[in-house]
Amino acid sequence: MKFLLGALFTVFVAIVSVFAVVTSGVVNVGADQEHSPMMFSFLETARNRSIENASKDIVVPDLEKAELISSGGADYKDMCAGCHLSPGVAQTDFSEGLYPKPPNFTKADIVKRYQTEDGAKQGFWAIKHGIMASGMPAWGASHDDARMWAMVAFIRSLPELDESQYTMLTTRIDGDMMDMSFDGDMNMSDDGSGMQH
Repeated sequence: MKFLLGALFTVFVAIVSVFAVVTSGVVNVGADQEHSPMMFSFLETARNRSIENASKDIVVPDLEKAELISSGGADYKDMCAGCHLSPGVAQTDFSEGLYPKPPNFTKADIVKRYQTEDGAKQGFWAIKHGIMASGMPAWGASHDDARMWAMVAFIRSLPELDESQYTMLTTRIDGDMMDMSFDGDMNMSDDGSGMQH
């Protein structure tokens, strides 16, 4: 009985101590202050295990289709490259200002984990649901699953791209860019005569 009371008292003291530290305001939450190695390891383990558990039943589509990879490029450029970088870009204001640092998806050793089926599931889950208190938004609030899978497919191929390939695959082409019609008069001659189009 004394052991049980001692254990309960120890738990109570631990909870009160944590509460006192948290409410005191002494914990620095600035993004320019790194966690202690023990806290960083704790948070990273909690994040990784949470994503592994939450993503385990996701069904992965065929991510090798060229059209899927290319359709994810423009969304990656618009929504991800500011933090996760692009070929030829080593840092941005976002990537330098966030803590923890976002993974650099131009690096093959970083992206390798997303090239497995489990990694693809986890990448999709993170894009869809975001990661709390990390700066990673939940894109599922504004995008359907097909668009998010296209981003996963693009990220898996990103380390293989050079700057020109990246530019080609991330240029968003819309109806206005494809509209080659002209309105009004165009002067097509040197003699000052106008040519009606």
